[in-house]
Amino acid sequence: MTDNKIFLPRFGAVCGVVLALSIGVPGAVEAFTGETALTSLVIGLGTAFGAPAVLAFHGHQAHASGRFGAFAFAANLIGLGLFTGVAFALNVVIFFQQPDQVAPLTKVVLKVVSLVFVLGTAVFGASMVRAKVFPAVPAWGYGISFTLLAVFAALPDTPWSALLHVVCAAVLVWLSASVWPARSVA
Repeated sequence: MTDNKIFLPRFGAVCGVVLALSIGVPGAVEAFTGETALTSLVIGLGTAFGAPAVLAFHGHQAHASGRFGAFAFAANLIGLGLFTGVAFALNVVIFFQQPDQVAPLTKVVLKVVSLVFVLGTAVFGASMVRAKVFPAVPAWGYGISFTLLAVFAALPDTPWSALLHVVCAAVLVWLSASVWPARSVA
């Protein structure tokens, strides 16, 4: 048993929980306060933990997800990478600017990137459901809640979007707990 067979899934699981906290806690706070500079900063910086989490999720199900799962993982990872940049830009850069300071081309790019994220998330969620390695609720929850999160990112904040952040956080914690190995993983 090598250390990497334990370390990598656990690292991804920890990243998933950190990502969950960086999404869920600000989301819960924003339900009462609206978006603030601090909640925006936490969400924007927390997105950096998404890629290791998704890598761990795929590693956990790769043996059962086949070629579709590999394609879905690749699509999700590319979409996540792009959307991480969008979330960072929206929450750490654009949040502090006046709406008329954002160039029209930038707005279009943000929407296209969000669409790539939505498609990648949907197919990766479908691969989780098909592989039947993860519990059904968080597998379905991943595909649905993160797809909705990308859609809501383009809309003004509401209590519903705050609740969606909390749901996404719960899904991530559940998936991360599923990935945490008690023993060596193939």
